[in-house]
Amino acid sequence: MPELPEVEVVRRGLERWVRDRTAADVAVLHPRAIRRHLAGPEDFAAQLRGRRLGTARRRGKYLWLPLEAETSAGTPDRAAPDRAVLAHLGMSGQLLVQPHDALDEKHLRIRVRFADANGTELRFVDQRTFGGLSLHDTVPGDPDGLPDVIAHIARDPLDPAFDEDAFHAALRRRRTTVKRALLDQSLISGVGNIYADEALWRARLHYDRPTATLTRPRSAELLTHIRDVMHAALAVGGTSFDSLYVNVNGESGYFDRSLDAYGREDEPCRRCGTAMRRRPWMNRSSYFCPRCQRPPRVS
Repeated sequence: MPELPEVEVVRRGLERWVRDRTAADVAVLHPRAIRRHLAGPEDFAAQLRGRRLGTARRRGKYLWLPLEAETSAGTPDRAAPDRAVLAHLGMSGQLLVQPHDALDEKHLRIRVRFADANGTELRFVDQRTFGGLSLHDTVPGDPDGLPDVIAHIARDPLDPAFDEDAFHAALRRRRTTVKRALLDQSLISGVGNIYADEALWRARLHYDRPTATLTRPRSAELLTHIRDVMHAALAVGGTSFDSLYVNVNGESGYFDRSLDAYGREDEPCRRCGTAMRRRPWMNRSSYFCPRCQRPPRVS
C-alpha cells in the first residue's frame, strides 16, 4: 500500500494538473470504486458535476480534493469548502491525468472530464478494486477542507503543525512497541511498513523496542530519521516495486534502489556487513540488522 511519499507525489501531480478545473462530466464505470459513497454512483456523479476542484491536500496516506463553489464572476470561492472528494488508493489505485483520446486503461473505474479546453481528463484506475473515491462533508471551518471521516487521523511528520512534544508524550504513555506505534495512524500518520523499517534501521532501533523506554532525545532522533527517509523517497518519486504505484503521468518512483532495510533479507547490512534478517510481523514482515538493531532484553 502506498505510504506518505507515494501519496505526496500523486498530490503534487494533481495540484499541477487538476487544480481550479471544473468537473463537466463524471462516469462511474465500476460501482465498487465508489462503494464508500453510500448514496451510489448516480449521486456521486451528480454532486461532482459543476464543482470546481481546489488544491489537492494530504494528511498522511489520505488524499483529497476540496470542492469549491464559484462566485458570480466565475472565479473560485476560496472560503472553506463544505465538501471534498476523498481518494483511497488501496493496494493498486492510481489517479492519472490522460488526454481525452488516450486508450482506456484495462482497469479504468472512474472518469472525470472538465469544462475547459485543456484536453486532459482525470481517471481513477484500480486493478484490485480495494481503493476508491467518495464525497464527504468537511470539518466546519477547516481551511483545507479536511473530510470529516478522517478527522481522527493524526498529522504526519512532514506537516509543519506536527507536535513533537505531544508525540513523545504519547509514545511514553503507550504500552506498545515502537513499530506498532509508528503504524498507528491516530498517533502519527503516513508511516507504513517500508518507511518504518527504514527509519528504525537508521535509528538503530529494534522494531520490538517498548515505547516506554524511549527518551525524549531518542524519539526526536527517530523523527529526524523518519523525515529524512521520506524526503529522500520524495526526491526520486517514492517507492515503486511494480507498475501500480505511479504519478499522475504514469511514471514510477525508484527509491526501492536506495532501501537500506526493507526487502534486503540475507543481504549485508550497509553499516556493519551483517546479514539482514526478516521476521513475520502482524501479517507483514520486518527487516532489520541483528547486530545494529539488537532486540530488547526480556525481563
